Amino acid sequence: MSTTPTYIELLAPAKNAETGKAAIDSGADAVYIGAPRFGARQAVGNTIEDIRELADYAHIFSCKVWVTLNTILHDDELPAATALAWQLYEAGADGLLIQDMGLLEQDLPPIRLHASTQCHNTSVEKVQWLEQLGIQRVVLARELSLEEIKDIRSHTKVELEAFVHGALCVSYSGQCYLSEAVCGRSANRGCCSQMCRQRYDLLDKDGKEIAHQQYLLSLHDMDRSQYLEELLQAGVTSLKIEGRLKDTDYVRNVVGYYRQCLDRIFSQENSPYKRASQGNIYLGFTPQTEKTFHRGSTDYFLHGRTQHLANWATPKSTGEYLGKIVLIERNALLLRTGKPLHNGDGLCFADQGFSVNTAVPTREKDVWRIVPNRMPDLSIGEDIYRNTDKAFTDCLRSTRSVRKLPIDICLSETEKGFLLQMGGRTMEFRHEKTVAQKKEQALQNIRTQLSKLGDTPYEAKSVTLQLQEAWFLPVSVLNEWRRRCLASGSAMSDNDKRNAATAESSNRPIIKLSARPALPEQPHDYRLNILNQAAKRFYAECGAEDTEPAFEISHDHGAALMTCKYCILYETGMCRKHTTADERKREPAFIRTNGKVFRLVFDCKECVMRIVEEMRR
Repeated sequence: MSTTPTYIELLAPAKNAETGKAAIDSGADAVYIGAPRFGARQAVGNTIEDIRELADYAHIFSCKVWVTLNTILHDDELPAATALAWQLYEAGADGLLIQDMGLLEQDLPPIRLHASTQCHNTSVEKVQWLEQLGIQRVVLARELSLEEIKDIRSHTKVELEAFVHGALCVSYSGQCYLSEAVCGRSANRGCCSQMCRQRYDLLDKDGKEIAHQQYLLSLHDMDRSQYLEELLQAGVTSLKIEGRLKDTDYVRNVVGYYRQCLDRIFSQENSPYKRASQGNIYLGFTPQTEKTFHRGSTDYFLHGRTQHLANWATPKSTGEYLGKIVLIERNALLLRTGKPLHNGDGLCFADQGFSVNTAVPTREKDVWRIVPNRMPDLSIGEDIYRNTDKAFTDCLRSTRSVRKLPIDICLSETEKGFLLQMGGRTMEFRHEKTVAQKKEQALQNIRTQLSKLGDTPYEAKSVTLQLQEAWFLPVSVLNEWRRRCLASGSAMSDNDKRNAATAESSNRPIIKLSARPALPEQPHDYRLNILNQAAKRFYAECGAEDTEPAFEISHDHGAALMTCKYCILYETGMCRKHTTADERKREPAFIRTNGKVFRLVFDCKECVMRIVEEMRR
């Protein structure tokens, strides 16, 4: 008995239309891209025309384009955001990611709405509430474990999206106010100053330094490529790659890698999963995620709490580990590594780096002599990483990933000419019928010319000739027929088996409720991120009448500026569950940067760390 497959979406970031197309060509089933305004990455907005162009291209392969409209909004911005939602809908966007619930009070178009991870989607109750509101997909908090995701899935039917790769915010998304407090740049407004990537001193309760000028809050990047099947089994149907600020090289490499990982899962016997889009992928290179921007790897709480989530030495890309320095000469370094080096490679250690002018193997096995562009200040035994692989980068930039939609082509006869079918497009052409002198050659010529689809998004799956005779048809005529038929509209695959529910849901009307479901979250304070009166009304309708304004308005003294599942106590082996009272007297209590001091609060009951109001010391 056949069962309906589960369609799985590989979701890629798009800084712009060009990067979005590259992501689709590299195997993405969907991309998410910033709107001209009101996206959570203010630096990467895109025009409506660019989004229209990307949507037109994506839809050839049944790919989706989700647009980020996920900042919190001032009252005077709501009309512009609503108008923008309509423009995006008319441009072909398939759905909007939102954070501000004031938008649900507006006259939005009949377009899918996804709850951004900025909505702090961490519990069964919160996801149930969003589902009751008519939200059609929830982007889960990165901090959730597999068991927590399974629990959410077992109590809801809404689509679940989870991050699988890329940079990590140390605070729960939507609950970080440190950038706003220090720089006046709100993360909830799309202009985070990345306070988590700065140096800090770590102090005990008496102000004594425990660590000096370390990147205490700079997390490794997420990499869940080894656990994709577990996520699918837990009920996730959209696997998200972070990186709307990343370049095209990064996106092609990471998307290509995850496409291959997923396709291996889908190809297993009796696999219940299928790709959510169509088209054959030709990458043109072998993806290796450590070869583009890479801060190290963590599965980030997927299987519970672990140490070594952060890299206190550097917030920069470290790339791949090579080996150790074994000798330092006046103008050269000897490095023991099992990996080949190239002239032009970029190497690094701690938070410093240098380029390789020349690299040659020595007579000693696995030892390379490196002449750097400048002699770095390092020691024998130093660990060396490669954050730029010249050969890989050259390969990536000299190739082009290509995606082709296989279509069936058929040429048959009519009374006065011929009928050409290409995928779902059919055109009739009048032409005199002259029997070819060399029949086999003539038939082969027809097949060859009709299958030459060149730079179009299509490739010939089959070419069928339903002809009574081997007619002579000039090459120029066949080329013109092929060109005109393809230009007549988007050819569709004859074997389109994508999920019917997904196809129908792009323009599903928003659910209009007679009464709002009760908000499960408590307390109703600044963390609801209420920046406008529409959001205030919305939450009041959900039973939260005594709400507080967003931190961006109030700048509440004593507010938690970050709420983190990452814990410096656990990271340093000083978790209170495993230390003595004497050891706890020496535990960290403050962090300091640029003269500003913040208090660390360790909530062991909730198992979170909070960074609280700026202190004067």
